[in-house]
Amino acid sequence: MFRLWFSAGVVLWLVPGCVGVAARLYTEDDPLVILSGSSLQPAVTNSSSAWLVQFYSSWCGHCIQYSSTWKTLAQDVQDWQRVIRVAVLDCAQEQNFDVCKEFSIKFYPTFKYFRAHAAATDKGTIYRGADRQIQSVRQLMVNILQNHTRLDWPDHCPPLEPYSSVELLPLLGRRSDHFLVIIVEEPDSFVGREVILDLLQFSGVEVRRALTSDLPLLDALKITTFPSVYLLHPNGTHTHLHVEKCLRFFFVSFLRTLPGVQRKTGTEAGSKVYTADLESALHYLLRVELATHNALEGEELKVFKDFVILVAKLYPVGGSVVKLMETLSDWLLSLPLQRIPYQAILDLVDNKMRISGVFLGAELRWVGCQGSRVGLRGYPCSLWTLFHVLTVQHEATPTALENTGLEGESAPVLQVMRRYIGTFFGCEECGRHFGRRRPTVWTLLAGSLSDDPLFPKAPWPSPALCASCHEETNGVHVWNQDNVLRFLRHHYGASNLSPRYSLIPPRLPAPPPNPGPGPGPVQTSWPQEEQRGGGEKKGEEGRPGEQPEVQRGEDRSEVPGLRRGGGAGGRGRAAGRRGAAAAAGGGRGTAGGGVWILGLGFDSVDMSLCVVLYVCSCLFLMLLFFFFKVRSRRWRLRHSRLHV
Repeated sequence: MFRLWFSAGVVLWLVPGCVGVAARLYTEDDPLVILSGSSLQPAVTNSSSAWLVQFYSSWCGHCIQYSSTWKTLAQDVQDWQRVIRVAVLDCAQEQNFDVCKEFSIKFYPTFKYFRAHAAATDKGTIYRGADRQIQSVRQLMVNILQNHTRLDWPDHCPPLEPYSSVELLPLLGRRSDHFLVIIVEEPDSFVGREVILDLLQFSGVEVRRALTSDLPLLDALKITTFPSVYLLHPNGTHTHLHVEKCLRFFFVSFLRTLPGVQRKTGTEAGSKVYTADLESALHYLLRVELATHNALEGEELKVFKDFVILVAKLYPVGGSVVKLMETLSDWLLSLPLQRIPYQAILDLVDNKMRISGVFLGAELRWVGCQGSRVGLRGYPCSLWTLFHVLTVQHEATPTALENTGLEGESAPVLQVMRRYIGTFFGCEECGRHFGRRRPTVWTLLAGSLSDDPLFPKAPWPSPALCASCHEETNGVHVWNQDNVLRFLRHHYGASNLSPRYSLIPPRLPAPPPNPGPGPGPVQTSWPQEEQRGGGEKKGEEGRPGEQPEVQRGEDRSEVPGLRRGGGAGGRGRAAGRRGAAAAAGGGRGTAGGGVWILGLGFDSVDMSLCVVLYVCSCLFLMLLFFFFKVRSRRWRLRHSRLHV
């Protein structure tokens, strides 16, 4: 009897765990993204890829049966993740109730797709097709990609439109550094576009598609069966590709075995460096990582000042970010305080003083540093990229750090980087580990839990990205250091920075016109800057997504405690005791912007009340003065008459 009760107790103890596991239809081991109420909106908003999300319920019988099909689909299109992502969200979990209601999820499962670079107000488009088998949904994904416009085209998506004979025939007999594959198919066929996306993560081969309606191409290539593959070799020869079956799987399997065709590493997927990643790194650094410190003092304050000076002097793009860092640097160096509250720094970063041309977007926009799922790459990737860019920029402009206190250090960018990582980087163990490494060697640890499976850590740059960087000596691989240095100078140089997807600074509202005949608002900025407009007008005339260019050394007279023309290295340029006091306790805004003191905002109404009270008190004191003056005269006259 005791044994029976013991067995029953064990079963009851194990059942809840089994039910909990069964309730999780999808796990982290599945090749898809598991979203939640907090991660859905950030994931699909302004993403560099499109998204196909299944909203399901873990208690829905049909959802449970369909889960194996959805996992198989995600595995089938795993190599498409750079351009379209497959995800799930469980609406049965309590923390997801609100987001499912917000996105109008009424039935399960509901399939919604989100275009790349979607706005925050975009709630997705419902797929209402009755056929939800793998092939149909895969073709839906192709149509989703192809329906993008040139403006919102996914970052890493290759062209999917068919090429013409005018574009393809001149390539016959031409030498190149990769294989070129021409797939000729019927207009309603999806094989060519699926093969293009299947080989998206492979280098050494390029796939283009053509249609059977292009008769000159068919005659030149002598193609009679469809779909058909024509292969152009790197040495200029070309021939038909014969496979056992004219199916997508056979085409892809054969093309992946061609000599020189290999899977790209994470950094090869995009050869550009995006300023959106650099700005996201600064946003996270200044508004999130630094926020863990209530105040900066001592060594922490010195390290932060050095970092701000470094970015202000070496950030290659210019524009509103540079003006912000220059303003922050001038403000920090002019303060006589040994301890600065973080809130004061945050208010300046958020431009509470309403300085024209100062802006740093408060949004994470990972482009080149976007991971395959939430929690991978992101901030660490963008922070390393930022320091690499600053290092290359310092080599290009070695005199930029003169008179800053950093010019005497050897490899100043690296030294500031090591001090910052050891002082502020959120992962304490990572900071200690980084500080113990040799300055000139950076080894990558592959296979760890933080390793992104879509962007595996590997020696970089790879042969596909920089073939001249790799050599062999007596059968042993060696690095060509001269070519590696040349590659790094180009890759992280200003010419390779892309301003796409960067946030555009908003235009500050103009001060309201003065309706009365009295004096207008007090001018707190130089007339020259008003004529320049803070660089915003130039930003409007530039290309979409580009930040406005603002020349360095531009007027920063709005900064409290600074004279006009104060630089990052100009210690002791504070404007006397009154300016220093204003810098320590707050500052002044532009016209109509009020006054700002260590995070406490005094608007124009408060200042008007202060002025009224001041005037009233002056009048009251004057009345008292004249009152006692008159009384004293009367007393003197009366006293003199009595004496007589």
